[in-house]
This record gives sequence, C-alpha cells and structure tokens, in this order.
Amino acid sequence: MDAESRQVEAESRLSRLRAMLDARGCDAYVSDAAPQNQYLTGFRGSTSIVLITRKEAVFLCDSRYTEQAQSQVAAYEVQEAEGSLTKAAGELLRRFGASKPAFEPAYMNVSVLLDLEKAFGDALSPEPDLAAQLRQVKTQDEIDRVREAMRLAEGVLADCIEDLEEGVRERDVAARFEYEFKLRGARGPSFDTIALFGPRSSLPHGEPGDRALKRGDAALFDFGCRRDGYCSDLTRTYAFGTIPAAWFEETYNLVLAAQQAALDAIRPGMSGKAVDAIARDIIREGGYGAYFGHGLGHGVGIEIHEAPRLSPSSEVVLEPGMIVTVEPGIYLPGRGGVRIEDVVAVTQDGCSLLSSAPKELRILSV
Repeated sequence: MDAESRQVEAESRLSRLRAMLDARGCDAYVSDAAPQNQYLTGFRGSTSIVLITRKEAVFLCDSRYTEQAQSQVAAYEVQEAEGSLTKAAGELLRRFGASKPAFEPAYMNVSVLLDLEKAFGDALSPEPDLAAQLRQVKTQDEIDRVREAMRLAEGVLADCIEDLEEGVRERDVAARFEYEFKLRGARGPSFDTIALFGPRSSLPHGEPGDRALKRGDAALFDFGCRRDGYCSDLTRTYAFGTIPAAWFEETYNLVLAAQQAALDAIRPGMSGKAVDAIARDIIREGGYGAYFGHGLGHGVGIEIHEAPRLSPSSEVVLEPGMIVTVEPGIYLPGRGGVRIEDVVAVTQDGCSLLSSAPKELRILSV
C-alpha cells in the first residue's frame, strides 16, 4: 500500500473512532496496545501510545522508535517523549483539556492505567470495544494480507510433512516450521507452533515435547505465521505410515463433515453461536460431543485471536469482511485427536476460503 493510501485509510479509521467516542460521551482516547496502535496508525513497533481528541491525533514514542514511526505512521503527529511515555501521555491529555478520556480495558494493564491517571489528574473511562470493534470488519487489503500469510504457512506445511521421518521429535518439527517461516519472509510464527504425535494429539493446545514419531501415529500440526503485520492460522491432522486405529478414521471423517457443514452455512446475518451449533450438533450426533470442548472459531488479523468468535455463547452477527477460523476437533484422552482448521472471510452471500491446503484423510509415507 502506498503512502497516500495509508494516509486515507488511517484518516478513515480515525474519523470512525472519533464518532464512536462521541456516541459514548467521551472526548479523548488513549492506547498503549501494539495491536490497536498498528491498526490506527500503521506502526509495527512494540512500544507507543496513541492519543486522540476531537482535534488532535498524536503518536508518542521514545527515541528507539522515532525513525521507524516517521516512516510508518500515517495521519498522526509523531512526538518523541523523554522519560515515561505514560507520564507524557497523561500530561498531554490534561493540556488538551480532555474531560472524559476513554481506554479499552482489555488492552491496558492496571499499572499503565494508574500512571496515566496520576499524570492526567483524574480517572479515565473504561470503554470496551472501540478500536477492537472497528477491527472486526477487514478491508480488502487486510484480507489479502491474511491470505498471503496463509499461503506462506501452507508452503511450509507442504515441505515439512514430506520430510517427516520415523523418530523425529515433536519439538524438532515445530522448530523446523518456525525456521522456515522466517526463512521465507515472515516475521515469525503468529503463535507457538503445535506439533503433536500419537496419544499426545489429544491435547488441544499441547506443547511439543520429546515424543518421537512412530508408524501408526496421528500427527497434528497447528501453526501460523505473521507476515506484513497480519497472522495466519491452520491445523491439519494426518496418519503416519498407517491408520492408527478405527477411531481415527471415524473421528476424522466426522470432524471433516462438521467443518464442511459450518463452512457451507456461513453467511452475513448468522450469529456466531448459530455457526458453532451446526458443527457441534454433527459431532454430538456422531457420539463425540463430550470430546469437542472449545469454540468453533475465532477472528484472525493483527492478532492471532481476536473478535469475532464462533462459540456457543457468541452473540456476534457476521458481516462481510469478517475473518474467522473454522476448527472443529475431537480429542480422545489416551488415544489421540483430530482437528481441521481453515480461515475464511465472510462475503456478501457466504464465505471465501483463505486457506487451500488439502484436507482429505492422508496417510503420510514412512
């Protein structure tokens, strides 16, 4: 995206955030959260504070990030602060005459809040889902960035599974994924790579360990990378050498059917819990409802887990431009698990897959 386009995008987001502040009776906004600040300004560093009032838009950083900010930040005045950023931000709020500055409680820790309030001289107003709400619906540029991150991750998967050998450890495979992400142009993994073999594949978010791959193992890989500021997320489950046992083929086909039914159903106007129920009902009717314990999916973008959610409690109504994972799973303690995950963008009349890795039942060669 060129500089002019970045400026237009940042100004649009700034205008919409100001309208939300007005609707809540707030006259300022403050954020020290890297994901929010990236979304609002384009900055991809780790440390900054954004201040917005009805007239001012200020980006605060220290000397480590000034040059980077001057090249990345659009639509904000870049100011370099000496000493504490939070103190400088609080003093600016006071100087700007803010009476009810807002912050997003899910994105600010108590220590930062207390320092801001001390420097400002009054309390800040906790206002959930300001920039976080804006981030739910992606632009075409954001969708394209997620798609490109998916393509990079899928290329790593394709090469890594071809090189699997009996005896390789889970942690070695996970390390190979993350090495290849960086080698191929990603900033790094978007979360700690999961590689689990045999009975350990029943751990939905298990940590790769020293378990060596054996013939007849289930092999579950959940991985993603961060590229150009956006994340990818994908899960595939395979059999190594031969089908582990009858349970594996049965659960694999059930998970695949549940996922496909949910993918076919996704469209604007559906609630997150309605999509979740479609997949969950299929797994329950297949006799494995007790072994699918997590939500069906989550948003993906600047963060690997963000709004909206697909879960039994999700009241969110899907809109075109939202990006979500669809990842049903069945996890059988002592035997193993199956999860299949893809990422989709909601369209005007359904959804578009941003991932393309094959997902039919596959037995990897020994």
